[in-house]
Amino acid sequence: MDPVIIECAINGVTSKAANPHVPIAPSEITADALACMDAGAAIIHNHIDLPGVGVERAVERYLEAWRPVLDARPDALLYPTIHFDTDGSCSYEHLVALAAAGIRVGITDPGSVNLGVRDADGLPSGGFVYRNSFDVIGRAFDICRDGALGPSLAIYEPGFLRATLAWWRAGRLPAGAMIKLYFSTERGYLGAPFGLPPTERALDAYLEVLGDCEIPWAVSIVGGDLCADRLAGLALERGGNLHVGLEFYGGDRTPTNVDLVTEAVALCQRFDRPVATPEEAAQILGLPRGPGG
Repeated sequence: MDPVIIECAINGVTSKAANPHVPIAPSEITADALACMDAGAAIIHNHIDLPGVGVERAVERYLEAWRPVLDARPDALLYPTIHFDTDGSCSYEHLVALAAAGIRVGITDPGSVNLGVRDADGLPSGGFVYRNSFDVIGRAFDICRDGALGPSLAIYEPGFLRATLAWWRAGRLPAGAMIKLYFSTERGYLGAPFGLPPTERALDAYLEVLGDCEIPWAVSIVGGDLCADRLAGLALERGGNLHVGLEFYGGDRTPTNVDLVTEAVALCQRFDRPVATPEEAAQILGLPRGPGG
């Protein structure tokens, strides 16, 4: 088996009230990204702290944190979240400038899903639909292809994976893709569950859908603690990779991102799986070299 790619999603919408260790300011993101890479993470994902800004300002905010990382670690694999336009719609246009700046990993969330909280009766509540139409997905893939970005593919629901495979079968999926299977606890991302639960049968269902597709894949537990769950070991036994970090962590501790990466490395050692460096991860994924790389 290939070495394990450990990706760390270091912040997301997690607040310092929920975990004081979550990095939010650019300087915090820089320090945390470098520390996580030193601990064994091959890929770093983060959000920025300026919701609602335009594409140009968002790009600069990402690079404010990433330039020092790339200065210290030119091999760093960093990527953003999606960009919400002023009307609330999803956009991937910020990837164009980030590719020109030398970033090698992009993002595409190939589907739509309800994300919300629970009300006083425990029912899912809220009107937010995280929406990526097929046209938006196609545009995101075009941007990744044109910018030589390997798309990081978030699979919230089985339909996300089937859409991905439609592009793959047509020979239109950009090079360097990585599939991340998101399993949701009852807590989910914002409080309400989505998708499949973190069980062996759910993992095997996804792997059945993948079939003969050899795109590298990882598992993540949204609202849980991946490395404390049996799912992580099952994935390692089946040749998978690990997606950890404070964005999705929902355990009963307040760990650092470095803690979570260190635990992932230890788990890989238990299963006799070596851990990939960023350079090895780039080779495993087949990341192309972009115009800024």
